[in-house]
Amino acid sequence: MSRPLFSQNLDAAFEELVGEAGATRVRYEHWCTQARAAIPAIFKNPPREAAPIFNLPSRTDDLAEIEAIATHIAEHYSDLVVVGMGGSSLSGETLAHLRKQGGVKLHFVDNIDPHTLALLVETLPWATTHFLVISKSGNTVETHAQMAVFLRAAKQRIPASYSKHFTIITILNNNPLHRLALAHGFRHLAHCADLGGRFSVLSAVGLIPAAAVGVDIRALRGGANIVLAENQGVVLGAAGEAAALHMALVEKQTRIQILMHYADRLTGLALFHRQCWAESLGKQGLGTTPIPSRGATDQHSQMQLYLEGPKDKFFTSLMLDMAGQGAAIDFDEADTALDYLRGHTLGDLAMAEQRATNATLIKAGRPLRTITCAVLDEATLGGLLMHFSLEVGFTAALMGINAYDQPAVEAGKKLALEYLAGK
Repeated sequence: MSRPLFSQNLDAAFEELVGEAGATRVRYEHWCTQARAAIPAIFKNPPREAAPIFNLPSRTDDLAEIEAIATHIAEHYSDLVVVGMGGSSLSGETLAHLRKQGGVKLHFVDNIDPHTLALLVETLPWATTHFLVISKSGNTVETHAQMAVFLRAAKQRIPASYSKHFTIITILNNNPLHRLALAHGFRHLAHCADLGGRFSVLSAVGLIPAAAVGVDIRALRGGANIVLAENQGVVLGAAGEAAALHMALVEKQTRIQILMHYADRLTGLALFHRQCWAESLGKQGLGTTPIPSRGATDQHSQMQLYLEGPKDKFFTSLMLDMAGQGAAIDFDEADTALDYLRGHTLGDLAMAEQRATNATLIKAGRPLRTITCAVLDEATLGGLLMHFSLEVGFTAALMGINAYDQPAVEAGKKLALEYLAGK
């Protein structure tokens, strides 16, 4: 691929442009040196959970089965319900933002609100609905509860054929979800035992829903592979530079990082980043709080805080070139009071606001990096997903923690089960 997928600029994150809240060049260079020493070791001898993240982009042996399942769903069903928690649901939702017009209607069920599930049960066209149920461990209590609701309803509404309406993804180790699939004759696929749910976006977990709505999953992996290669060389790549910058900014009391975007198609990516960053780095009293922020919407709700609140935030502006795109915003000839909009499109306005927001943040002394994309297609999104996955892993290495576990949340899961048991 000749064109760069995106470019990263860190200049506005340093003291020279934003003053005291910015990183110092000396500390940034220190952490770059640390990263140059750590990253080759990560690729040479990757942590067990990191190896599948590095291997997925170049894999093709699993794509024929994924595409066949997705094609079957697209050709035989009107609706696809993706059932799962965290990355099990968010992976497909992230990729589906690039969906083509028409096709299967997607529903992502990632909560246990009884009202929401009841509405969905009552409104689904059951004869033409397929369920993709995902739990890596097969022991996720919320997924069990969701599955119980949908399975009972399916038996009632389509008793003769309900087993054809379910596909399961889990570790095939006789866990409860695996046993359920076997007992009912559901199609089931193996979830890689070493691949964390939040990093499973480029596996069948994310690719089946994406392919079912026309997303080019081979291009997704291709873009991820390009970015992976760019970060494995002797020269520090964009993900390594970003990790070094994060460490230098934490030393300047950065506690929050804001990922801003103006394209609705990037909403899933921002949520993916939030989960990966929070679950991977929020350990041992370390980590910063990730907050997704959506362009023009949050200019009217959060920007006052961003500009005049505490200087404890680092901003990433995820920019997409939308100039000249979208509907014209000309008014009738008589509406001369709005002549400043004449000749422009919605994309022109979005570009102007992106640039203005960046300039205003810099003027207010807020550290900022920009990641700029000329286009948003499958290759670009795959590249961005790999960039942020690597950035998280590299930052964890510099922090001296394991990016791939989440030990603290297990206590809450155990206690919820005790409450259910009446303890």
